[in-house]
This record gives sequence, C-alpha cells and structure tokens, in this order.
Amino acid sequence: MTVLARTPATALAIAAICLVSAFPARAERADRDKPISLEADRVTVDDKKKVQVFDGHVRLSQGSLAIQAERIVVTQDAAGYQKGVATGAPARFRAKREGRDEFIEGEALRIEHDTRTGRTEFFDRAVVKSGGDEVRGQFIRYDATSETYLVNGAREGAAASSAGNRVHAILQPRRNEGRPAAPADSKTTKE
Repeated sequence: MTVLARTPATALAIAAICLVSAFPARAERADRDKPISLEADRVTVDDKKKVQVFDGHVRLSQGSLAIQAERIVVTQDAAGYQKGVATGAPARFRAKREGRDEFIEGEALRIEHDTRTGRTEFFDRAVVKSGGDEVRGQFIRYDATSETYLVNGAREGAAASSAGNRVHAILQPRRNEGRPAAPADSKTTKE
C-alpha cells in the first residue's frame, strides 16, 4: 500500500474516517465506535483538494459494515459533507440494520453516497437486499431520511420497454403486529 501525504499515518487515518462516514448510514450506530480496517493496493490523499482515492482490491470493514470495490473516491465539500463513489465489477456493501436482526446488502457497478442528502445511489446492474426482500434495476436510489426507494429498470434517458430494462422485486409479506398470524393449515379435526 502506498500513501501519498505529508504525514502518512495521520492522513491515512483521516482518509479512512472520511471513507466510512461517506457510505450508507443505515448501518448499526454501534459500528461507528469500532475500529476501521482498510486494505487497498494504493491510497492517495490530497488534503488541499479534500480528496482520498483508494485503488485496487479495496476492502474496508468497520463492525458489521463491509465495502468491497476496485476503487473508492471520497471528496469533502467546504461544509464538511462527504461524497463517496465506489466502483467495481461490481462494488458491494453489507451492513447490519439498526435495531434489527437483519442485514442490508447492495451491489452495482457504481455506488454513490452523499452525506449531505443521506442518499445512496446504485448505478448499472443494481441489486439491494434487505431481509427477504430484493429489488433489481439499472438504477436504485435509497433516501435514508425518508426511508424511501426509487428504482428504474433502465439507465437514465433510456427506454424501459424491453424485458431486460424492467424492475424486478421480491417482497416478503408483512405481518400486521395487531392481527394474529393465519393458521398453517385451514383444516380442523374434531373428535
């Protein structure tokens, strides 16, 4: 691993913190207090431009959060917000959901997360899984603030008329907590 900066250890630590803060905020809050483990073939830090670039077989973990990509670029604006862009064939992330015993997993050729908007966007061959639910499309946007998804079957500007450009979803039935579960077998026997 190569680090280009005036003080390599400090620059790498700051870059790793920026990288983790720039990716999905849906992970468990407890993950934020865990150590960051980062592997890459090369890391470049530009403090003046506030850009960190992680290249080659990038593996990052912090608690339940795991990100794998060929390249991750993190930029920071003047207000301190970060934007992370992970690319790969595909780029992947996995994290335990806050307060739930389930994970959220996502992959796409490009994954972008913006801390200012709280949005995570997946571009090209996008898949997001949570619990037993799964959604596939060419573009997926998750807004952590409103907890809403937008899924397009086609890339922006392309027609979504062919079967390959449609959204595919598997959604598990939700039990209403106030209503008892349906019996497993509707047949009853009396003696």
